[in-house]
Amino acid sequence: MPRSPHFIRRPLLALALICSATASVPALAQDRLLEQWGIDAGALVGDGRQMLLRAPDASIDGLFQAIHAGAQSPQDARVMCELFDPGAERTLDGYNQIASQLSQASRVRFANAVADFFVAAAQSPPQPYDPALAMQALKAAGVRAAILNDGFLAGLNGNDHPARCRSVGALLDSLQTRPVAERASVMRLLLSQGLDYLAVAGGGR
Repeated sequence: MPRSPHFIRRPLLALALICSATASVPALAQDRLLEQWGIDAGALVGDGRQMLLRAPDASIDGLFQAIHAGAQSPQDARVMCELFDPGAERTLDGYNQIASQLSQASRVRFANAVADFFVAAAQSPPQPYDPALAMQALKAAGVRAAILNDGFLAGLNGNDHPARCRSVGALLDSLQTRPVAERASVMRLLLSQGLDYLAVAGGGR
């Protein structure tokens, strides 16, 4: 069985199928089977925030690209921006719930990116990550978005969900032109903590 994170290519619940495929096998045997595929079974079912610290930049950027592409559709953008809520469920089930609400093209793209992300993270050791540098890059992206988009800060910090989603889309647009390593660093921060603490004007909290 190949060890590449690209060996799984199935829309919606792609990684859940790994577990369901071995559901009739005792837990210890399941773990051994996943280990043969180069996958840390414990990490696979764990909190996605821990996975973000293990996933290589390329797999996190794959998530970014899928989210950014989906956010171009107003319907899908309203779903995608939920990923950045502080209270979002950052587990495989949480990502699958998001995928289930997307249009077909976005669902396939997002599910494949999530599969690559979880498998790559489960196969990898912790990656270098500096939260302070990620915050600095995020605030710089926020400043760019605020300059280019009227109402960015009001939408981001307000309670109007459509306006907040438009601001999230503007923030993703401002990140699109940045290097992969920077995008991955910011996405680790965004997907682990959410957006509410971002205050481009006023120094944050």
